[in-house]
Amino acid sequence: MIYLRLFWEFFKTGLFAVGGGLATLPFLSKMGSNYGWFTQTELANMLAVSESTPGPIGINMATYVGVTAGGLPGGLLATLSLVLPSYLVILAVAKVMERFRENAYVQGAMRTLRPASVGMVSAAVLGVLQSVLLRMDAVAALQWTNMVALPSLLLFLVLLAFYLKFNKLHPVVILAIGAAAGIVLQL
Repeated sequence: MIYLRLFWEFFKTGLFAVGGGLATLPFLSKMGSNYGWFTQTELANMLAVSESTPGPIGINMATYVGVTAGGLPGGLLATLSLVLPSYLVILAVAKVMERFRENAYVQGAMRTLRPASVGMVSAAVLGVLQSVLLRMDAVAALQWTNMVALPSLLLFLVLLAFYLKFNKLHPVVILAIGAAAGIVLQL
């Protein structure tokens, strides 16, 4: 049953997560809370690992969740079912796109997908920032003085300033500095 659920959840994610790997985060967050395959903290860790490993973020995260929930077969199934909708849609679109390229409805649909993608990615970014920078137990208890994870916030601000000052650096350097600081500070 776990394999059928993995297939269906990642198929839906691949079908509706328009905008790239970060657009899968709201779907993954819901999966974690619905099925208990991972916590929100583990989701943030998965994102960090997926960002720092080669390959598309969405695929890396699907593989990670699939392996966590269903072992190696689960990882393969989650990965394949995530990319299957894109493959099928591209095949269908390629067959009819040439004929409808100038159609006003098609152009309108494409224009409206862009802001939807930005919204989904923005929601994912806010979710990650929330899980990294806030202590949700303190937020739930309205403990105002303990809500912000100060070491994480300071590290985030330092790395952001470092990136803005030295934006010619490769992102891997920034990730390596962040990983080293996280290990040293035990964040």
